[in-house]
Amino acid sequence: MTEVEFNSGRPEGRRPLSPHLLIYRPTLTMMMSIVHRITGAALYVGTLLLAWFLIAASSGPEAFASVSSVFNSFIGKLILFGFSWALFHHLLGGVRHIVWDAGYGLDHPQREWLAKGTLIGGVALTLLVWICVFSQL
Repeated sequence: MTEVEFNSGRPEGRRPLSPHLLIYRPTLTMMMSIVHRITGAALYVGTLLLAWFLIAASSGPEAFASVSSVFNSFIGKLILFGFSWALFHHLLGGVRHIVWDAGYGLDHPQREWLAKGTLIGGVALTLLVWICVFSQL
C-alpha cells in the first residue's frame, strides 16, 4: 500500500490560501451579523448610562435633575432612541440565532428573509415604543 501525501500535486510548502476579504461580496446576512456585534457593544455603553441614571436617582433630587436634563435634551433623546433601536435589533438578532440553532432558516432565501425581518422589526419596534412614549406626554 502506498502512502498518500497531504500536499500531493502541489509544490512543496505551498498551501491553499483563503480568498482575500475584499473578494467577498457583502450580503445582508453578513451585514446583520456585523451590526449585531456593534449593537452588543452599544448596549454595553447604554447599560453604563442606565447605571448613571439609577445612581443619580438614588443620590438625591439635585443629581437626578442634572441627569434628567441631559436625557431630556435633543442629544439625550437621540442617544436613548439609538439605545432602544440597538436593544430591539440585538434582541431580534438573538432570536434569529436561536432559530438557526434549532435548525431552521439556514437556506439562502430564508436567511435573507430573517435578516430583513430583523432589520425591519427592530426599526418598527423602536418607532412603536417611541410613539407610545410621546403619546403619553
